[in-house]
Amino acid sequence: MKKILSIKYSAGAFNFSMLLLRVAFGVLIIASHGYDKLQNFNARVVGFHSFLGLGSKISLILAIFAEVFCALFVVIGLFTRLSVIPLIITMIVAISASANRPILDSELAILYLAVFITLLFCGPGRISIDGMINK
Repeated sequence: MKKILSIKYSAGAFNFSMLLLRVAFGVLIIASHGYDKLQNFNARVVGFHSFLGLGSKISLILAIFAEVFCALFVVIGLFTRLSVIPLIITMIVAISASANRPILDSELAILYLAVFITLLFCGPGRISIDGMINK
């Protein structure tokens, strides 16, 4: 009981937790968002939210870049802190695109945003390519 209530943690637990966050949320965003946008590009470009007036086509390309390629880098732990920045921006845009709707419509984007900000602050952990390079 004492260990369950403790606020201490080991380096191994931290590194495993970062691995779990990276892999779970990286694979989820690729599988449920990025891959769909990539496969249905022509259908999705119509009516896609235009970020900073760039147009829906460029905005969709940037979202695909973040949700597929940056997320893949997050999963393997390569350039993790740099790779989460486009994902954070994409989640902020997704949240702002649904600003007129109830907050629960943005629940998933808010959850992804929280995880990606956590990875930005904490890094990928030792169980990553970044961790192996920086030994």
